[in-house]
Amino acid sequence: VQLQASGGGLVQAGGSLRLSCAASGRTFSSYAMGWFRQAPGKEREFVATISWRGGTTYHADSVKGRFTISRDNVKNTVFLQMNSLKPEDTAVYYCAARTTGTIATKHPWYDYWGQGTLVTVSS
Repeated sequence: VQLQASGGGLVQAGGSLRLSCAASGRTFSSYAMGWFRQAPGKEREFVATISWRGGTTYHADSVKGRFTISRDNVKNTVFLQMNSLKPEDTAVYYCAARTTGTIATKHPWYDYWGQGTLVTVSS
């Protein structure tokens, strides 16, 4: 599975961005997916995860109510809608795939990773 994240950029605080992660391969619909982020000098941090059919999602407390993960299994794409962005959301955002279809919040439990897309939120 190859993952290609896109949609990052520079946005002012309070603004919105929508990240996309396109996956290759016919097994995408059986994988759980996740978004993680890593700010400079910090460890990789869990953001959100979604089950293989999209019926179960879980978001980190730091983004709950502002970010929403979703997926389109026809288009082999997972999304992260980010609203009310804050400067502390600035990071490289990574999408990841987990061959087990259930959600997970720890990065070692994911099997495939995209290259990351940079989100910068200015104050």
